[in-house]
Amino acid sequence: MTAEIISVGTELLLGNILNTNAQFLSQELAQLGITVQRQSTVGDNHERLADWVREAKDRCDLLVFTGGLGPTDDDLTKETVAACYGDTLVFDPEEWEKIVSFFTRMGRQTTPNNRKQAMVPVHGRKIPNAHGTAPGAWFEQDGRCAVLMPGVPAEMKAMWAEQVRPWLLARQNCTLHSLTLRVLGGESEIEYRVRHLLSSPNPTAAIYCKTGESEIRITARAASDQDGEAMCRAYAKKFYDILGDAVYDEDVPGLAHTVIHTLEAKGMTLATAESCTGGLIAQQLTAVPGASHVFGYGFVTYWEQAKARLLGVDPAVIERYNVVSGPVAAQMALGARQAAGADLAVSVTGLAGPGGGDQVRPVGTVYIAGATEDGVWVEKFHYVRSGRENVRARAAHAALELALRLMQGKAPAGCCRLTAEDCTRPEALEALDQALIL
Repeated sequence: MTAEIISVGTELLLGNILNTNAQFLSQELAQLGITVQRQSTVGDNHERLADWVREAKDRCDLLVFTGGLGPTDDDLTKETVAACYGDTLVFDPEEWEKIVSFFTRMGRQTTPNNRKQAMVPVHGRKIPNAHGTAPGAWFEQDGRCAVLMPGVPAEMKAMWAEQVRPWLLARQNCTLHSLTLRVLGGESEIEYRVRHLLSSPNPTAAIYCKTGESEIRITARAASDQDGEAMCRAYAKKFYDILGDAVYDEDVPGLAHTVIHTLEAKGMTLATAESCTGGLIAQQLTAVPGASHVFGYGFVTYWEQAKARLLGVDPAVIERYNVVSGPVAAQMALGARQAAGADLAVSVTGLAGPGGGDQVRPVGTVYIAGATEDGVWVEKFHYVRSGRENVRARAAHAALELALRLMQGKAPAGCCRLTAEDCTRPEALEALDQALIL
């Protein structure tokens, strides 16, 4: 089955509202094995919308609309799509009663134009809205379908989950099972290594780029969920055979979740020391439920004085090597671990830009360190032409990756290792600085 997502609303064309609905629906349709061929946005204009609907319904099996179901004159989606699918609308007293009751619960009065929302298809079907006043609609003609949902994201997502998704799944006459692999590394490199696995018709596999990693979603169409799960698991093994431990987890929202769950499994605690990321690592960790059991300290030491006072970084080391350097990152991680009494600590210091760089340390230079009872590991990164927020995001991700690898006993190959004593020895810090400059 092929689909097109059509978002209706002049406010979207003006950029006043971020269209998160299209992203959500693309992901959901992909999980159902429905191929999204196009996404489009149309303003609140009857003629333009009608032209677009007539063209789109000849291209695709399913059109998915969001927006334009409200009570005002410019809410035209339902009337326009009904006409394009050879249907008409009729007033539904039951739906009107729901709308009136909704307004009453909110302490408000209905107005005459609210009756427009109680108009439902004659040949199609209405889609109940348990979370708002605008019911959706389903139209069908010659095997081609259109589903209309509200533009309010919360209402749309609820209607999708409660009504639309089960209908589409039933039409597929099968069960779909998905498995998502989280993979460390860049999309182009990963895609090149597994490209021959991305053309399978069933199970299907698709790769999506994220910050510092990629996501591979495997979806199997089968007679039962058990069969689908078995198919996904067998196909996932092919990716594991190629990518190895670059696949760091399955079906998790992101790396921070895996770090927290790994800490819990190993009975370890973590602390962070951040400069250029300004608490971004701690923010991602504390967004995970249960983080308080394993994450107790996050130091944001933007000033040099804060690094010295809170983390014990030697001012002479900052003066000798620069605040953005491997020796400072090493002392930050070691100091955070000691101050927090944690099993593991990670630190970040860098130049996120847009200014402040030089020939030795251009903007985008970041040093990341991790400290355990076995020593301190330091890495250097240079994020070229990334922009401030991207440098910060990539640095935070790299720090979480280092934390995970150290817990697994798999320090990245590019790391330099020191003992705790080395972090105070001038000759060891000099050797570290020279090794990371090269």
